[in-house]
Amino acid sequence: MRIVCAVAVLVAANLLNNWLARGPYAYVPICVTATAVLLLIARRDGLTPADLGLDAAGVRRGLRWAPLLAGAVLVVLLLLLSVPAGREAFRDARAVDLSAAELWERVLVRVPFGTVLLEETAFRGVLWAMIRRRRGTAWATTVSSLLFGLWHLLPSRGLGRSNAALATVFGSGSADVAPIVLVAVAAMTAAGVVLCELRRRSGSLLAPAALHWAVNSFGYALAWATSRWWPSA
Repeated sequence: MRIVCAVAVLVAANLLNNWLARGPYAYVPICVTATAVLLLIARRDGLTPADLGLDAAGVRRGLRWAPLLAGAVLVVLLLLLSVPAGREAFRDARAVDLSAAELWERVLVRVPFGTVLLEETAFRGVLWAMIRRRRGTAWATTVSSLLFGLWHLLPSRGLGRSNAALATVFGSGSADVAPIVLVAVAAMTAAGVVLCELRRRSGSLLAPAALHWAVNSFGYALAWATSRWWPSA
């Protein structure tokens, strides 16, 4: 029953963020509130900080993993950016249209205290630990990763209009939305498996959180820079 409650909280947060309350200042408060509710559910379920990867030992391990993961992400993204074909993946209107102040807010506030906080707490923390205790690690990884993929169903509807590389492959019309959404959900499910395995191997929620932050934040920053340094394809 508590797993169902946790999923219901995520459904409500997803609808609020992508449909009902899409104002620029609503996202982080919604994510923080949903995270707090999920942690209360986890406590009622008997989960400990160690179960969530947030005990003192887990935090120390995560802090050791974080710079290595962030550095690896930055190297991979810079290598991709150095190739003209790969550079197209960075032509994304969601970052291109940001001012410098908005970019910093996105990288230092919205991503870590909105996206990463809620998604990692939910999918690699609370849900993963609840399911793992009941059915084992394989079930926990499979179910939480599938839910993570479905979590991206609503926000992926506009990818064809915002990302030049996706528009080139799939198109940007209304008829092209369905295949883009399916690919996005599948990709995020696979990403969820990677993040769950990182959570398991590191014993810390901070490790997948660091990887998640690095991919999103460095991605925004480099997409923003690409539009100014290489303004044409």
